[in-house]
Amino acid sequence: MKLLFISLGCDKNLVDTEFMLGMIRDAGTFDGQPIEMTDDEYQADIIIINTCCFINDAKEESINTILEMAEHKRDAKLKALIVTGCLAQRYKEEIRKEIPEVDAILGTNSYEDIVNAITEALGGRFYENFETLEGLPKLTAKRSVTTGGHFAYLKIAEGCNKRCTYCIIPYIRGNYRSVPMEELVAQAKELVAAGAKELILVAQETTLYGVDLYGEKSLHKLLDALNEIPGLFWIRIMYCYPEEIYEELIDAIARNEKVCHYLDLPIQHANDTMLKRMGRRTSNADLVRIITHLRERIPDITLRTTLICGFPGETKEMHEELMQFINDMEFDRLGAFTYSPEEGTPAAEFPDQIDEETKKEWQADVMELQEEIIFDKNEEMKGRELYVFIEGKVSDENAYIGRTYRDAPDVDGYIFINTDEELMTGDIVRARVTGAYEYDLIGELL
Repeated sequence: MKLLFISLGCDKNLVDTEFMLGMIRDAGTFDGQPIEMTDDEYQADIIIINTCCFINDAKEESINTILEMAEHKRDAKLKALIVTGCLAQRYKEEIRKEIPEVDAILGTNSYEDIVNAITEALGGRFYENFETLEGLPKLTAKRSVTTGGHFAYLKIAEGCNKRCTYCIIPYIRGNYRSVPMEELVAQAKELVAAGAKELILVAQETTLYGVDLYGEKSLHKLLDALNEIPGLFWIRIMYCYPEEIYEELIDAIARNEKVCHYLDLPIQHANDTMLKRMGRRTSNADLVRIITHLRERIPDITLRTTLICGFPGETKEMHEELMQFINDMEFDRLGAFTYSPEEGTPAAEFPDQIDEETKKEWQADVMELQEEIIFDKNEEMKGRELYVFIEGKVSDENAYIGRTYRDAPDVDGYIFINTDEELMTGDIVRARVTGAYEYDLIGELL
């Protein structure tokens, strides 16, 4: 029996997908037949779509994918179409009414029930499960890692308490719940034993890890524990809210040799009025202080951020203030997104919504400025010797694609290594930077 699993959205969603795949693998058979994975929807007996609805583009992608896969229900081949994840949680009633081809729907906190959902759907019975957004799924299966195995995401918490005015996540993922440290360490050891050399810590917010379980921020203790795992080379931290960064965390990044000197700080804006309207907990002065302090404590730290362009009420002057802030702070990595009004969030009802043309113009301004900054920074990298994590080979050339500690998968740049030596994906080598593109580096093997 052939299964097509489509995972949409963020890396946190991908972790849920990998747990579901592990549970399906452990179940072994359905209707007496073993499961075989396929990437061809025309061959699939079962299709599962793990959906996203964080912004409008993601929502549209999820809906279009469901509708496209629903067309295959008219064929005798497809026996079960199952929808899980954020869109399923948020729009379960609409999916049930408008897309009758869907056989089962699971909410964001119910994916542990995927085997039951498949069994019921194959038996011709509609199935749904929406656990309360409290606690965490009980996960006993080992994940089926889909990232190639040489790196893996470690989701350390679920949900969020921040209630930023533009964000739907707390409504579909619930309040912040940390995964117990012993479970994370055990999971990390399994991933490393299976070949992972880099673990990337993710959550809606990683900096608050442990507050709900241990009464205090405990990310630094988790880093200390992960740093002791033999065979692990890099630990990377994503999604750190700047106002929650604390000294013990900075100390842990500085002292643990496996922790990359890299932090992802989603700041969203730098104008105080915009930050307040967004429901953020920082000011322009706070951001300058935090960024300056991090660079003083860890001089070679790489700082990544994300920004929203065209939030309701933003003026040209506020945009110019953001541009000046970007120019002054010189982030090593930066992504900018146009504001997407999300149904059910306070910001969607705000007056002074910005037109799409202006949003895109301001986004282009930001990315053009960042391109100049990153090119200058990459030029400064020439001559530096760095470890490089090999990701693959350039076809028909004696060159390989890799990442340094300064680059997270899929969101940052690459370094291209020219060599006649044969390297494998997942190899870690030393290289000297010899050149630079706008976002990428060129290097030679040492």
